[in-house]
Amino acid sequence: MRAALLQAHGLDGLELAHVDAPEPAAGEVVIRVETVGVNQLDLNVIAGHGPGAAAKLPRVLGIDPAGEIVGVGEGVDAARIGQHVVVKPNIPCGRCDACAAGRESTCPSQRVVGVHRDGGAAEYVTVPAVVAFERSGLTAATATAAVHSLPIVVNAIDAAGVRAGDRLLVTGAGGVLGRAAIEYAVHLGAEVTAATRHPLADAPDGVRVVVTGPSADLAAALDAGDRFDAAVDVSGSAALLGQAVAALDWGGRAAFCSASVDTRLTIDARDFYLSRKRLIGVASADLAQVRRAIDLVRAGVVVPRIGARYPLDAVHRAYREFPTTTPGKVIIDVR
Repeated sequence: MRAALLQAHGLDGLELAHVDAPEPAAGEVVIRVETVGVNQLDLNVIAGHGPGAAAKLPRVLGIDPAGEIVGVGEGVDAARIGQHVVVKPNIPCGRCDACAAGRESTCPSQRVVGVHRDGGAAEYVTVPAVVAFERSGLTAATATAAVHSLPIVVNAIDAAGVRAGDRLLVTGAGGVLGRAAIEYAVHLGAEVTAATRHPLADAPDGVRVVVTGPSADLAAALDAGDRFDAAVDVSGSAALLGQAVAALDWGGRAAFCSASVDTRLTIDARDFYLSRKRLIGVASADLAQVRRAIDLVRAGVVVPRIGARYPLDAVHRAYREFPTTTPGKVIIDVR
């Protein structure tokens, strides 16, 4: 089979190679892949830093494949063969207290498709059956566009305790995660302020958009006295996250989903504890949240945006041009 195989760190170490088709272990399924996304985590693996440093080379990339189950391992119901599925990349251990409580996102031993094991930028991939979610009614590309980003957003909004009527600030609102956060929060009935470096031409009705500009100066973009019950930061910028925390009202809750831009967070500790604020980091999602996210897309509550698409043969170009391509999820068409 053909696969995007990383032999050495750096794009020069990535090649489209013929490798043996994988065989499923007990509890696993074999998926014939249709689509897979391009993600920041892939770039971390290619560069060999951050969470990508955990990958042992050679490694097939691709964390969020969608396709059809064509084989099953021992212990998996053969009726799943022929099922159209999409893969959530974080694999919980299934044995710890967090997993037993249904809080798989906090499993300390979770592994990631495309990092700790071969991923889905290939004609076939094997994954544990528990992370292969049925996607009937969704195209492969739409499912790939939703399965990693939207469940994280659902988890972050859950963690921040967002309720109907809450004043919610979404920072980094112009990206894939930001758009998903806006749409889901509107569905919940929150009063949403979307902070973005560039104008949002198609923000949902009722969403207030504030443009921070290239300097991402949130304080200058907000009105004097603006305060929020909750904030969700998907920008990856610790500096912007710090500004969002500063804008929280009494008892405000903030959740953040990335630290890809800068990592040194500065907050006013006195204000933080006197105002009873809370800050939660979210890097994955519970299995139930993944199912909720897929249902939200089926219902049209959240509409994943698909940007550039590349054939597997153009995988080098896909990674080289990410994320400067058309706004939306970047898709690699494997089939």
